[in-house]
Amino acid sequence: MAELTIRDALRESIRERMRADERVLVMGEDVGAYGGSYGVTKGLLDEFGPERIRDTPISELAFVGAGVGAAIGGLRPIVEIMTINFSFLAMDQVINSASKIHYMFGGQVSVPLIIRMASGAGLSTGAQHSHSVEGWFAHIPGLKVVCPSNPADAKGLLRTAFDDGNPIIFIENTALYGLKGEVPDGDYRVPFGEARVARQGDDVTLIGYSGSVPQVLGCADRLAQEDIEAEVIDLRTLRPLDSETIIESVKKTNRAVVVEHAWRLGGFGAELAAEIQEKAFDYLDAPVARVAGVEVPMPYSFELEKAALPSESQVVEAVHALF
Repeated sequence: MAELTIRDALRESIRERMRADERVLVMGEDVGAYGGSYGVTKGLLDEFGPERIRDTPISELAFVGAGVGAAIGGLRPIVEIMTINFSFLAMDQVINSASKIHYMFGGQVSVPLIIRMASGAGLSTGAQHSHSVEGWFAHIPGLKVVCPSNPADAKGLLRTAFDDGNPIIFIENTALYGLKGEVPDGDYRVPFGEARVARQGDDVTLIGYSGSVPQVLGCADRLAQEDIEAEVIDLRTLRPLDSETIIESVKKTNRAVVVEHAWRLGGFGAELAAEIQEKAFDYLDAPVARVAGVEVPMPYSFELEKAALPSESQVVEAVHALF
């Protein structure tokens, strides 16, 4: 067992796979000499060289498309997009090509592509770098959407992504790269579609993913001081979604609050609320509550950015309203 940051856990997973499989390469803006925008690929260029750690032009359309082609051609590319907002420039490659080719060619062709994206706010990088729109990708059949919230899951989920033959959207929250945690030794995996019960409780279910999970755990600590024991569910993956763990928890607690940093209107939280309503309606003692980001482009100012994101106090208030 070692204590690592999420950044280091991801780098270890990439390094070990590149050593084991010569087909694996990394491509994206500043992934080589600079070591990645958030330091995940630091040092990999020195070890694997420019053929396998490829700095690309500033053209997401081009290098994501190249990644799709490389995957079809037999390589196992990891494409790093500096921020999830920049993925909008490559939506045709992701949604009309990567997600559909396996189906459209009758299963004869696979696209074993991992697209890593930094998502979320908290670093005052402005509206074009700071949003949480992973729910958009979760809407698309053919993609798998992974959202780790801690170092152990980041490493285990990325290993699972390497083993998968499908295109993977791997979301890394920008504010969590430096988060430290215990990472197990050995070649472990974290399966897709299996949520983590991060805290046991009997009074209310708090559901989060990616950047909202540490926040929700903090809320649970505050609620415990009021003798309200919250059960915390960390989704880990949005597609496939582990509905069963969510529903079993709500059947036990009879109340649910969904917390996400994305905008509320059309957010992934609406899907979660609908799942609970459809499958656990008779167990609910109150409507499913949703706490989400404010409906504005993310401000640059740190104080305004903080105000645009859901706060622990808002989650606690939402829980109080259910009783």
